[in-house]
Amino acid sequence: MDMFESLSQKIAGKKIKIVFPEGLEPRILGAVVRLKAEDLVEPIVIGNVDAVKEAAKGRGFRLNGIQIIDPADYAEIDEMVASFVARRNGKLTEEQARKLLLDENYFGTMMVHMGLADGLVSGAVHSTGDTVRPALQIIKTKPGVSRTSGAFIMLRGTERFLFADCAININPNAQELAEIAVESAKTAEMFDIQPNVALMSFSTKGSAASPEVDKVVEATKIAKELAPHYNIDGELQFDAAFSEVVAKQKAPGSTVAGKAKVFIFPEIQSGNIGYKIAQRFGGFEAVGPILQGLNKPISDLSRGCNEEDVYKTAIITANQTLLD
Repeated sequence: MDMFESLSQKIAGKKIKIVFPEGLEPRILGAVVRLKAEDLVEPIVIGNVDAVKEAAKGRGFRLNGIQIIDPADYAEIDEMVASFVARRNGKLTEEQARKLLLDENYFGTMMVHMGLADGLVSGAVHSTGDTVRPALQIIKTKPGVSRTSGAFIMLRGTERFLFADCAININPNAQELAEIAVESAKTAEMFDIQPNVALMSFSTKGSAASPEVDKVVEATKIAKELAPHYNIDGELQFDAAFSEVVAKQKAPGSTVAGKAKVFIFPEIQSGNIGYKIAQRFGGFEAVGPILQGLNKPISDLSRGCNEEDVYKTAIITANQTLLD
């Protein structure tokens, strides 16, 4: 079964509410109409009601049954302001909160925080910072997770792998790297990817010595302690993690080597380069970045995305709401 067909089946009819702050964007509106028609999510569109309807009409989209909310004319704004001030714990005045909530991303993120929506998809016209900053300030990371991270699902035919972190953390320390490994295993399961997790290095089982290798060794130890039920190993070179033939030579005692499906890169530089090499040289489709580790799912689109990307990202976001 196609991955997105499988993901769609998991959420169909569940009425999961996803908020879309960029209500004037045609790519968003096209995806929203399709998601509603297929009963995959209950979309909530943010923007001036008349302007959103006019934008939809201009593209031939019918927004029947789709909720549109204008932050400037929201009846429960006082309750939202109070909740926002409380969440920021003294870092924000009521006046500042009221002004920030006119920003669609802050407003949408507060809807998720207050349980008025289950997840958020933004980024078609906003930068990553504009999408992620409200999430970090309001949604925040899960207990036991110090940082959010960005994973990519790599697809080619029936092949599925997960690469992380390729988008957020420039140089995570051992604790952060371990947390990324555990969260990536959870994400992998959502996509029916076997969570055989390899922490990557230029060394395999002590073949080289350096502080960079030590970090991966320590991260592997911490990850195993955090989630002993997952199959996690490191430090492994990519060939040892991927190839059973190489694994027998370099890491014969490893339960992950040669069978890895989840690849955790030691820092963003190698992760970003690695997924783009797989994408361009290997012909893999890269789906993501999928933000991991937040209390509730917030998804960041690329500004170069198309309507299909928005549609797929919304399906992923809705599936994230089903995770523990």
